[in-house]
Amino acid sequence: MSNDVKLDRVTMRFGSFTAVRDASLTIGSGEFFSFLGPSGCGKTTLLRLISGFIEPSEGRVLIGGQEMAGIGPNKRPTALIFQNLALFPLMTVAENIAFGLEVRGVAKAVRRRRALELLDLIALPDAADKKVMELSGGQRQRVAIARALAVEPKVMLLDEPLSALDLKLRQHMRGELRAIQRRTGVTFVYITHDQGEALTMSDRVAVMSQGRIEQIATAAEIYDAPQTPFVASFVGENNPFHGRVSAVAEGFAVLDTPLGPVRGRAGGSLAAGDRAVLFARPERLRLVNGQAVENAIESAVLQASFEGSFVNLILRGAGQRDIVLQVTNDGSQDLPQPGDPARVAFRPDHAIVLPDAASAAP
Repeated sequence: MSNDVKLDRVTMRFGSFTAVRDASLTIGSGEFFSFLGPSGCGKTTLLRLISGFIEPSEGRVLIGGQEMAGIGPNKRPTALIFQNLALFPLMTVAENIAFGLEVRGVAKAVRRRRALELLDLIALPDAADKKVMELSGGQRQRVAIARALAVEPKVMLLDEPLSALDLKLRQHMRGELRAIQRRTGVTFVYITHDQGEALTMSDRVAVMSQGRIEQIATAAEIYDAPQTPFVASFVGENNPFHGRVSAVAEGFAVLDTPLGPVRGRAGGSLAAGDRAVLFARPERLRLVNGQAVENAIESAVLQASFEGSFVNLILRGAGQRDIVLQVTNDGSQDLPQPGDPARVAFRPDHAIVLPDAASAAP
């Protein structure tokens, strides 16, 4: 049976507040799918709708083709992992993993065998009889995943499960989670505000803002081809250049800005005279000195921030516009210092022009 999840025009209201607005999407069977957005954007509400802890004000939730209306959390083919993991400190690791099976009346020997199988899966084969508090944070995280997998859910729901871990452990656990998902083939629905988590692990990402899904795409498409100013501003760092469209031709738009005319790929519906904003990533800008190139901008260096493998230059252009340029620290060029003039440029195909919106305002 398919393990896909479908949201069909789902809206969720709490009194006069609308947490989710007309959300429609299909999460494929066996997909690692992430909802990404700032706090309060509605992503956790969507997870609660899928899990059955709340019912939508409008629309439908379907899992494996079956509508979930009226089916409670304990009857849905889902397992939910919370931020705090909710492991039982007085139980052994194996007992924690087998708890859901015990509730379902599964025999003790079968529970033990299943727990040992899952401990092998999560690479903790010798931890069965330890207490959970004897484990590291990352190991406890894996135990929580094994406990959820023990009941053989069709869909695993994860609500920012790595948020309490330190940076190095979070980065390590990204790979662990992805590997476990691939080995099991279970559909993963992941909630996060951490862009690194979403972009690193996911087959596809839904970016949310103010209860609406702004864009659903692969990580590369979200980063390189954002469809809205919010997505361009929220995902990664970007340099926004505001202005008015002077021409649109062959998939590119020219924008008149206080820094001069700039050209980039046209995103969305644009026409001459429209207010728009061009986005160019810091790593796509380059120092050009006196070269005759398109999209050249005259500026001065305000600050140079050393980050080890790269250097961030903060530049000041016309109209007091700050520009961020990221330069690889490979020793191939002498970098300008604060107070020096700097001429930067970017290729038109490395920038995107989108209709202006308040969410993209500097």
